[in-house]
Amino acid sequence: MTMKAVGWSVAVVAVIVAGWLMLRPGAPGAPTAPKAGLHVPRLSGAALEGERLFAANCASCHGENAGGTDIGPSLVQRIYAPAHHADLAFRLAVRNGVRAHHWTFGNMPPVEGVGTRDVDRITAYVRSIQRANGIE
Repeated sequence: MTMKAVGWSVAVVAVIVAGWLMLRPGAPGAPTAPKAGLHVPRLSGAALEGERLFAANCASCHGENAGGTDIGPSLVQRIYAPAHHADLAFRLAVRNGVRAHHWTFGNMPPVEGVGTRDVDRITAYVRSIQRANGIE
């Protein structure tokens, strides 16, 4: 094995270990549920409409104000910050579902009947709550 190959192998192992340390249950920033005492800002526009849509389509798993439940993670934590899960990730999750990878709650199924514009409004709502709780 060349030195370059050894270097790449070490880098890959380091990334895997760092990811495991950060995302294992109980690690700082790893998705957990539920989160109590979330600050909910005054909402307007798309975020206000998103609050209604979230309550109707998402809250049964992700909890009131996206705070999580015992069957779905809180979305108000750094792993779901825009830098790690861009808005497109929310669209894809709703449309395609998501295989469990940051949580121990099982797979998320696709959410039927929620269109792209609805997801954008829901995302605006979640992002408003995230910002109000120091997640940007």
